[in-house]
Amino acid sequence: MAKSFGGKYSPTGNGPQGNDLREAVLDQRKIDAAGTKAYLLFLPGVLLAFLSLNEGAVGLATGLIGAAILTLAAWLTRDGLRATAEYNARKVARRPALPRKMIGSILTGVGIALASMMNDSSIIAAVLYGVVAGGLHTTAFGIDPMRDKRMEGIDTFQQDRVAKVVDEAEAHLASMKDHIANIGDRHLDNRVEQFQAMARKMIRTVEEDPRDLTGARKFLSVYLMGARDAAAKFADLYKRQRDEAARGDFEELLADLEQNFAARTEKMLLDDRSDMDIEIKVLRDRLQREGL
Repeated sequence: MAKSFGGKYSPTGNGPQGNDLREAVLDQRKIDAAGTKAYLLFLPGVLLAFLSLNEGAVGLATGLIGAAILTLAAWLTRDGLRATAEYNARKVARRPALPRKMIGSILTGVGIALASMMNDSSIIAAVLYGVVAGGLHTTAFGIDPMRDKRMEGIDTFQQDRVAKVVDEAEAHLASMKDHIANIGDRHLDNRVEQFQAMARKMIRTVEEDPRDLTGARKFLSVYLMGARDAAAKFADLYKRQRDEAARGDFEELLADLEQNFAARTEKMLLDDRSDMDIEIKVLRDRLQREGL
């Protein structure tokens, strides 16, 4: 009889490790799904393109330009929602370099203004329609984060270092996921997602205490970069040859990486606990000496 895998580091496993991994996977799926409602914004652009086909040369050109602008607005809004969800999920984060949702609001207004000019040549009416559309877009999707997210009690330099390493680590994980997704194998997708969950557990640990960055930097830069490159080469080979031996080697690599990430993260958590115990002991001794 088939048995589901439920080992120590399985997202469905029992115990703290399994619970942490399951929560990390669910958090990442929330980030990935953050732009789902923005897909509806692609419909106006498609409809405008079709409706402009019988509007003559000027109407066709205006409609197609408006459709392209609305499509670009929808694309930026979707990515802006994902960036905001990722920003909200992290304890230390830089604000998005490009305010995608706000640009999406402006482009939505411009696209709707062009669409209105197909049936009404009034510039004033087009501007009013555009302003209303842009305002509704902002109301529905909000604005982008405008400030870096920092933790109290930790100096800016340390938090900037953590934010830079975390950004690079997330980029490696995203690239790794994209390479494996191109294969179209659900099991491999889940296996990579499980490893990503463990890597993100280390990332969250570093964000909570930037002092752990020194010990984790090699994992979050060198090892993740190597995992990304290995995923790219494996995906290219497996799509061409379906080499099962290469698949087994890749899955073994993921297992080894996952176990090493888990061990290092656990060590960082134990070190943090030891530091806390030392601080408590020092404080208690001081209180006893002062007779309190």
